[in-house]
Amino acid sequence: MNVKASKKFYRGCFRLASPVVRFFRPFEIIGKENILDGAAMVCSNHSAMIDPFLIALAIGIDTPVHVISKIELFRIPVISAVLRKLGMISVDRGTRDVASVKSSLTCLKRGEKVVIFPEGTRTFEHDATSAKNGAVKIAEHSAVPIIPVFIPRKKPVFRRSKIVFGEPYYIIKPRKRRTAEDYAELSEDLMNRIQALEQRSL
Repeated sequence: MNVKASKKFYRGCFRLASPVVRFFRPFEIIGKENILDGAAMVCSNHSAMIDPFLIALAIGIDTPVHVISKIELFRIPVISAVLRKLGMISVDRGTRDVASVKSSLTCLKRGEKVVIFPEGTRTFEHDATSAKNGAVKIAEHSAVPIIPVFIPRKKPVFRRSKIVFGEPYYIIKPRKRRTAEDYAELSEDLMNRIQALEQRSL
């Protein structure tokens, strides 16, 4: 599936959402210098529905991002149309969704950013669930950097939160094919990098 955001629609939604989100959930960006130009996998922890909006707003209006979201949202007629115009990518979490991987790779090949939550669902405590391997596999295959991001789990209304962007890094393709255990270790390392950013958010 060819996923492409309508830039005009994206910018319009951005301008509408930004003042509302910043009023109720103000935030500060730490490590903005780590947001590289061009293609990248933006990988974050996930504890609230507002997290994708915070990442998109932090990256900025001039860089539309493609957020990987559960397919259930795309089955709601009006919401589905909005999500598709925003360039979001659907994923069926209960299957090996090849279509979502291909869509992600297409977006990255165009030099765009893909946002993914490696745990695959919202979590509210440290190490609540293990990370899925999709993020590191896509980053390895596409040879784009991973930008780890930490978003505080508690985001009180009207209180400023700190969104932390960590140092980008690459998953280098090995000469020998990786095993499932290898990918599990890479995914664990990714989540450790994300969690390590928490101290900068305090």
